Amino acid sequence: MRRHLSADLTAAITSPVEATLGVTVADGVATEQERFTATLDGDPVDVQDVLDEASGTRWHVVRDVPPGELAVSYAATVTDGGAAAPVTPLDRIHYVRPSRYVDLDRLEAVARAEVGDVAGEQGVLDVADWVHEHLRYVIGSSTVTDGASDTYLSRTGVCRDFAHLTLALLRARGIPARLVACYAPGLSPMDFHAVVEAAVDDRWVVVDPTRLAPRTSLVRISAGADASETSFLTVHSGGMTFKGLQVTATAEGDLPGDDHRGTVSIA
Repeated sequence: MRRHLSADLTAAITSPVEATLGVTVADGVATEQERFTATLDGDPVDVQDVLDEASGTRWHVVRDVPPGELAVSYAATVTDGGAAAPVTPLDRIHYVRPSRYVDLDRLEAVARAEVGDVAGEQGVLDVADWVHEHLRYVIGSSTVTDGASDTYLSRTGVCRDFAHLTLALLRARGIPARLVACYAPGLSPMDFHAVVEAAVDDRWVVVDPTRLAPRTSLVRISAGADASETSFLTVHSGGMTFKGLQVTATAEGDLPGDDHRGTVSIA
């Protein structure tokens, strides 16, 4: 399946900035053509490419960017959405622990009561189903500081909130799970999307508790413990005023169907 992807970001730099961008497709995704540019007031900005070999994430770091208007533009045509590497022993340690937005220690009793014992593909699907049935997708209902326990109490959120609660319930029942940021043809409203990969035996399977896009159309960008490890923009120092982001993701031909009843892997 050929997919056409783009992301255009603008920001006003008010004092020299160091920042990390995560908008390109992951290492291993098959691209027919790809373009990434970063400019300040129209002039090229030096960018350092950094590869996270464990997750395949390709980060782009800019440093000492002076005041002006920063514009980042990315476009790619892909034929393969980027399959995950097998689950490693380190994954089984890292992805069952609490993380910044996955405060599973506050939700362990909830997990026992609401989802009970979780095992195998069906257990992972059951947790995603529970989150889908108990949360409402409401744009603007959460803040960037909300974690899984906040989402559980409010019962509303957007894709990252659905993902964080799913991660917390899975990890609380001993299932390694991580967040995957991706391009998602068919998503409405269009944006970057967040889904969950859970470890079943030695492979990662994808569930999307929002059910807003077919999983087999997804294209991997990054993977990590939660949104703090997969952010499309992280400012480390300096001053920046974010101005806008436009994301597009389309597939040639008809989108595949997805009843979200079975497990799939991004490919």
